[in-house]
Amino acid sequence: MRKLPRSFYDRDTILVARELLGKHLVHKSRGAERIGRIVEVEAYLGPHDLAAHSARGHTERTKVMFGPPGHAYIYLIYGMYYCMNVVTQAEGHASAVLLRAVEPIKNVKERAQGPGLLCNALRIDKRLNAHDLLSDDFYIAEPTKSEPVAIVKRPRIGVDYAKHWARRLLRFYIKGNPFISRC
Repeated sequence: MRKLPRSFYDRDTILVARELLGKHLVHKSRGAERIGRIVEVEAYLGPHDLAAHSARGHTERTKVMFGPPGHAYIYLIYGMYYCMNVVTQAEGHASAVLLRAVEPIKNVKERAQGPGLLCNALRIDKRLNAHDLLSDDFYIAEPTKSEPVAIVKRPRIGVDYAKHWARRLLRFYIKGNPFISRC
């Protein structure tokens, strides 16, 4: 596997979101290497996107989104689930891609269909917030064998409050993959 370079993340968020599909999320912790194939994502397009956390401005919580591309933005929802985003585009742009589901590849025993379940299954928590995805213990890689995928576009999930942004087709997943989240 070849780790993705910083230049992969420093591009248009929608392009990065679509191209993350099929890549491998790798987390080495507690003596185990966990790998999941990314099968579902959502794009968040910066402060003008009313569904993005960055729409609320630069805060202690969102400062990672305003930082350089290729870092993990991890936050807690409902007081119990972590969600992982990949920061994209130039520093200050505050865009990111939410990882919604992975297909288990190695040492992923629990369900990983939904952002909270994904983080639980791969042992991702707040300690990895702002982690550089070019590190040796937590990164995204091009699999050894890469297959073309058919991509489905749908509205994002759970962002009804975001007015017209809620209807934008910014959720992408691999067509027919049994590991996408159930909505």
